Amino acid sequence: MDQISSSLSYSLFLYVALSFTCCLTFIYLARTGSRLAGRPEDLLAIQAAHDRVVPRIGGIAIFATVVLAALVVADHLYSDYLKFLAATSILFLAGLLEDLGIRVSPRMRLLAAVLASLATIALLGVWLPRADVPVLDELILWGMVGIPLTVLLTSGVSHAFNMIDGVNGLAGLCATTTSVSLAAIAYSAGLAPIAELSLVVGAGVVGFLLWNFPHGKIFLGDAGAYTLGFVLSWFGIAILLSNADATPWALLLSFLWPVADMLLAIRRRSRRGKAAMAADRMHFHQVVMRLLQRHILPKHLRGRANALTTAVLAPFVILPGVMGAVLWDKPQAAVLACAMLIACFFASYYAILKNIRRIRKLSKGMYLKSSKGMQLAANSIREAKET
Repeated sequence: MDQISSSLSYSLFLYVALSFTCCLTFIYLARTGSRLAGRPEDLLAIQAAHDRVVPRIGGIAIFATVVLAALVVADHLYSDYLKFLAATSILFLAGLLEDLGIRVSPRMRLLAAVLASLATIALLGVWLPRADVPVLDELILWGMVGIPLTVLLTSGVSHAFNMIDGVNGLAGLCATTTSVSLAAIAYSAGLAPIAELSLVVGAGVVGFLLWNFPHGKIFLGDAGAYTLGFVLSWFGIAILLSNADATPWALLLSFLWPVADMLLAIRRRSRRGKAAMAADRMHFHQVVMRLLQRHILPKHLRGRANALTTAVLAPFVILPGVMGAVLWDKPQAAVLACAMLIACFFASYYAILKNIRRIRKLSKGMYLKSSKGMQLAANSIREAKET
């Protein structure tokens, strides 16, 4: 991005340093045994991917970055951005309470996302302007259609980012990719102020990632994951509101990995008769991690499966964002790209599951054969002694 000025580059470095320092401070304070240290009961959660307690308050550094991004906001957007921050704080605080051990149920956190979206719409008087879908685009102009759809999309993306905050680096990688992709789209659309905001948020995520990957010293938590999904989804809407050539389908490509994982989770749980909000250990990254742990890595390297999962998935997380930046004003090509990549996502997931089951079946068969052989040998020895 040759359009990034030297002053902005310096600002981005400062935001990386700010987030990095905040996370370092929280990691140090967590050693005092306070609520900042994390909850031991999290290790018992069905979706747990760690064997030690890890601070889940990286979201404070992310929200601090989002707040201080007001320093780079253009003058004509400053007032609206402050209103947006006020709405975002609703969701951030709900997530932070959960991260600090004050139980906030998934339904209540999702409700907070809905309230934050409604507050944004009420304060700014805007919602998703179009979907590049015939007929629907005409209906969206009506508040009774456009507002619920906007709330559904923004709260859904917020929840999707929270779903992938499991293994070291994955949520941060997705957020960084989305931030850079949105910035590239905004620059292409002539929307430098939105691009700069998106890059600042991405810089905050990078500062956090330096502690989160590969060793997982701190995690986003609900406050960080929900806030990132919410803020970035509204940045996408801002692009659509400001440029009629930008297509929503290119923006969907920027968010593709968390959105596809959420759609897969909804399908998986509905087929099993479970609630859409129910936790499980069957997300794409969790399946890949177990494949690495149990069937690919030798025993002495299995502890590295967590971070290695993100490294393996990185190209597939980044590719949709690159395609979104390239196809920002090409709706038909972007639709085809979305359909193709989501189909590949689902197909790859079920192919991995099928191979895991096949490996288990083969391993079980070999075990039974070896057990049977050992039993026959034992019988022969016993018969020989008797004779």
